[in-house]
Amino acid sequence: MNASVFFLALRRMRAPLIVLIVIYAVSTLGLTLIPGVDAEGRPAPPMSFFHAFYFVSYTASTIGFGELPGAFSEAQRMWVTAVIFLSVIGWSYSIISLLTLVQDRGFQQVLLSGRFVRRVRHLGEPFYILCGCGETGLLIARALDRDGVRVVAIERSEARIQELELEDFAADILVLGADAAQPQNLLLAGLQHRSCRGVLAMTDDDGVNLAVAIASRLINPRLMVVARVASPSVERNMMSFGTHYVVNHFEKFADHLAEAIHSPNWYRLVDILTGLAGQELPARHDPPAGDWVVCGYGRFGQAVVRNLERQGVSLTVISPEAELPIDIRHVVGLGTEAEPLRAAGIESAVGIVAAGDNDTNNLSIAITAKELNPDLFVVVRQNRVANQVLFDAYDADFTMVPSRIVARECLALITSPLLSRFLRLVRAWPEERAAVVGGQLEQLCG
Repeated sequence: MNASVFFLALRRMRAPLIVLIVIYAVSTLGLTLIPGVDAEGRPAPPMSFFHAFYFVSYTASTIGFGELPGAFSEAQRMWVTAVIFLSVIGWSYSIISLLTLVQDRGFQQVLLSGRFVRRVRHLGEPFYILCGCGETGLLIARALDRDGVRVVAIERSEARIQELELEDFAADILVLGADAAQPQNLLLAGLQHRSCRGVLAMTDDDGVNLAVAIASRLINPRLMVVARVASPSVERNMMSFGTHYVVNHFEKFADHLAEAIHSPNWYRLVDILTGLAGQELPARHDPPAGDWVVCGYGRFGQAVVRNLERQGVSLTVISPEAELPIDIRHVVGLGTEAEPLRAAGIESAVGIVAAGDNDTNNLSIAITAKELNPDLFVVVRQNRVANQVLFDAYDADFTMVPSRIVARECLALITSPLLSRFLRLVRAWPEERAAVVGGQLEQLCG
């Protein structure tokens, strides 16, 4: 990397250096050809190459005469005048080119990459490679730093990198501004480093996460790979080549919502065990059984419908799309309007899910539905953590935040590797046992 920086600088400075060399060579040659004069004014031979080069060297760089080998003839004075002007032009061109090179974003990136590689190479403690430093990645980085685990991050957004650098971490997080989908960048981040413990693919692009998972499995199969996805097809693709853990936040929340309706004590136990470290005990959620209304039939809406139907929950979907599966009872329209909500039976429903990808519309759906039925259990999808103040002001019964769901799952897998196996066993517990254990944990955490 150091060699590449050196040769890159030489390549970018090639023209200015050639100009300087030519100016020095011509100036020196001229002084060796032009006759001089002695102290009495008689003609004298020209300067030797050594004296000419010595004179040009300090004159061209300082525009000053430190010492003179002898008196100059008129021709030599004319030539030295030309040498001074040429050297000023040459040095000005070289300095401007050097400043341009230093300010060049590509050159700066090479310097930063070289520094990043050196720091990763000297890491002695275990670390995880975090691909993507958005809302999810930032939550994971904070939690890992709080637990004393080092993080090496890859993020291509400069705004997110600056946000990460402003965070008050106990240990510096090494960040590479690059595309995590490129295997070479994963290698620079320490994919084959002896202290690397795993790779967390947390970008908001399923294609990038898929590329990271494949590269990690091929280059270093011993590492644990945790990937975030939103598409069921990409999830199946990842599982097919042995990705250790794939977190689909839509499916995960929909499954938890369905289980909270069917087995509230089991869900409460899971909610406590997978909570983020350093945060308060999560509030209890007891969504009622009965008729539900789902507003939006995107990826999240489909996951909610699929999981609620699995538990035998009766529901109606409100969607602007007229063509939905024939076995789904639906109303064409927008959940932000009262008429489609009434047509879906909101006044007799027990709960509503605002499942759109726009936070403002989801809050509008929740407010409108609550006005029509004040006893509704309201589930709202929050897409951006930046809108937290709005959702706090509304105070829904259950808020789905994708970044927090993924962060909780990843941290549970990293800090408690056996927790996922334990949670699978807990599913077989009767509700009474889950209630007892959950109550004991609440007392310990309270």
